Amino acid sequence: MTLASGTKLGRYEIRSKIGEGGMGEVYLAVDTSELGRTVAIKLLSAEVAANPKRMQRFVQEAKTVSALNHPSILTIYEFGQEGATRFIATEFVDGETLRQHMLKRLKLHEVLDIAMQVAAALDAAHEANVIHRDIKPENVMVRRRDHIVKVLDFGLAKAIEPNTAESPPTDPEAGTKLMIHTEPGVVMGTVAYMSPEQSLGSSQVDHRTDLWSLGAVTYELLTGRVPFEGKDVHRQIIAIQETNPAPLARFVDGVPERLEEIVGKTLAKNPNERYQTAKDLLIDLRNLKRKLDVDAEIDRTITPEIRGAGSTASDPATPSTVSGAAAAQATAAQSASSAASSASSAEYLIDGIRRHKLGVLLAGLILAIAISGLAYYQHARNTEVAIESIAVLPFINQSGDPNAEYLSDGLTESIINSLSQLPKLSVKARSTVFRYKGKDIEPQQVGSELNVQAVLNGRLVQRGDDLTLSLELVDARTGNELWGAQYNRKLTDLVALQNEMAHDVSQKLRARLSGADAQKLTKNYTQNAEAYQAYLKGLYYWNKGLAPGYEKSRDFFQQAIDLDPSYALAYSGLALYYSFAAANGLLPPDENSPKAEAAANKALALDETLAESYNPLAAVKLYYHRDWPAAERYFRRGIELDPNFAEIHNHYALCLYLFGRNEEALTEIQRAVELEPLSLRFSLSRARILFFIRQYDRAIDQFRKTLELEPNFALAHEGLGDAYEQKGMHREAIAEWGKALTLSGEGEQASLLERTYAASGFETAVRALAQKKLERLNEKTGRGEYVPAAEYVMAYLQLGDKEKVFGWLAKGVEERNRFALEFKVNPIFDSLRS
Repeated sequence: MTLASGTKLGRYEIRSKIGEGGMGEVYLAVDTSELGRTVAIKLLSAEVAANPKRMQRFVQEAKTVSALNHPSILTIYEFGQEGATRFIATEFVDGETLRQHMLKRLKLHEVLDIAMQVAAALDAAHEANVIHRDIKPENVMVRRRDHIVKVLDFGLAKAIEPNTAESPPTDPEAGTKLMIHTEPGVVMGTVAYMSPEQSLGSSQVDHRTDLWSLGAVTYELLTGRVPFEGKDVHRQIIAIQETNPAPLARFVDGVPERLEEIVGKTLAKNPNERYQTAKDLLIDLRNLKRKLDVDAEIDRTITPEIRGAGSTASDPATPSTVSGAAAAQATAAQSASSAASSASSAEYLIDGIRRHKLGVLLAGLILAIAISGLAYYQHARNTEVAIESIAVLPFINQSGDPNAEYLSDGLTESIINSLSQLPKLSVKARSTVFRYKGKDIEPQQVGSELNVQAVLNGRLVQRGDDLTLSLELVDARTGNELWGAQYNRKLTDLVALQNEMAHDVSQKLRARLSGADAQKLTKNYTQNAEAYQAYLKGLYYWNKGLAPGYEKSRDFFQQAIDLDPSYALAYSGLALYYSFAAANGLLPPDENSPKAEAAANKALALDETLAESYNPLAAVKLYYHRDWPAAERYFRRGIELDPNFAEIHNHYALCLYLFGRNEEALTEIQRAVELEPLSLRFSLSRARILFFIRQYDRAIDQFRKTLELEPNFALAHEGLGDAYEQKGMHREAIAEWGKALTLSGEGEQASLLERTYAASGFETAVRALAQKKLERLNEKTGRGEYVPAAEYVMAYLQLGDKEKVFGWLAKGVEERNRFALEFKVNPIFDSLRS
């Protein structure tokens, strides 16, 4: 059944047919709501609808893709039904399939870029325990305007669970089944790109089958042919099982040797000999591309005269392209040679001498200069030149035990805090460096992005009570190791270990310390190793934000105090927990603000120079006691003690605008952002301040900058929606609120908002959502859970019930949290002020 242009499916209007697959037809359509976006509609054919198994695949695809969120995975908007017709609405990709794209002469760097994007998409899918099982050129699209790759058609995907005592092995019935148009019923997928285990219909198919398929696609992109050929399906399966692919070099000249190795590893018959994760494959592809880029840049620096003198008939300078069996160029071959050898400039020039015999004399002169420069660098490196900036990257937990993560994170933060005490040393803050956690990244890239001279890496292994920590200090300009050390200690020596590391690193940074500085660097707040471990666990859960387990931070801070009642930092952590929770509606202020105040006062009684303790104390003075002069004194004292404590600048800024001191607020938040430029919270704070002082255009710009740092930051999407609402940009507001709800796990509410807006307009949509919110608030209250009055104020405001708004406003003022102070400046309440 072909749909005519203008046919309606729910809120979508068909424009034209754009394709057809085994599951049904695909149409270009327009969302007729005020969202107005162009979409692709995948329509389930009547034949498939009548087949329960194929129907199950269609439903499975909708569920599977909707659970994935990645720039290189097709976004699904809706799984809908109109009468007896089922459909999936997805983003429309204005581009072509990889099958069409590969007909062009692709350059080597383009092939690598495509492979990297698909690997990144597979990494995201595998992290969500989803395997695709049908990676092939037809299931990858390349967007025309920017060559962004989109992986689509998860119709064969299946969710996988790790085989643990709690989760049984994969059901054999869920194994791949042969599905070829000419021979239905044995194996699902496309034979040319199947792994050996998949082509046999094995029940042991796991995520590594996708890596095989990507290897097969990459092989075809480079050579123009699949790695395993056969006259028919069965001979092709035999080839996959029993033969090795021909080397890439047989079909394409100048393919880097390292690329041969990477593709060969993806196509290993034994899954255990392949890449074990898509991330590992992505790392190797990225490193190869980076190496080729560097070699190409070096090659460009050689003058035409040298290049001409050194070229021979056997060393042609052909364009860097690959297309089927078309020959590539010698530049790629030179890059391959460089990839297999040392990357140093001196060895590069030596290699050049061997290849360019006619340029020996001039190359010798260049080599002499290079060696002289290297000698000078070595001399400078070994002198007493101080490093003035450093980034301590998150230490890697190599224990294989996620329960040791608190140690790797905690020791990282401890080193950051200790080194921050050194004069004239710029140490990047935790919120900045922890954005690199879990990422494989070169020190030079970190140095460039963060503008630091050195990078400190660490690897931690815990086995029972034994702890091994390896540190490596790296020159961020060259990637050369400046210093390395390994510490083997017992957990009972944890406090001494932290001090020893801080001292050793400071020495290698060539820092010149006064007696007072040295004392700060190695200052101990506790001698109790168990208390220190408990404190690190508290920090670990505190830094998770409002994620599940957040309240564990309170328990571990209290445990640290119980183990060492004189532990000032633990009291400061406890004060921070209670003050934040009471101020922001997580806990009743009357019960918890006094606890925060007591803990902060105890911390200061033990150490009055502890800047961290003045921040929660200022919160209690302002929000609970309504004593702004006292709060401001505490803010200023904390800043005086530690001018580089970004959190207190942020908090001070968020209070200044409450009293109309807008320019001062912007100055303080700017200081926080300067100290921690990659902090999501501080970027969001700046946007919120601009919103509250009614500079909506600047606020929108800042919310967008925050989302550039983290596109999935729900609070930024919500704030951006609020700003759009104030500008009267209702369609944009609905879209941003919908994203915020979806990212917060409230997809049903997002769908309700968008559907109601499309059908009945903005005001009705806002009221529908507010009604649902009110129902949930009443349910929580009925269960005896604490709900701040501000939540009811917002719900009744959106419902338009002013009488109840004012009633709950009075309760909100009595509650003594932050919201009571925001009521008078929040633009959302402007409609009440008349």
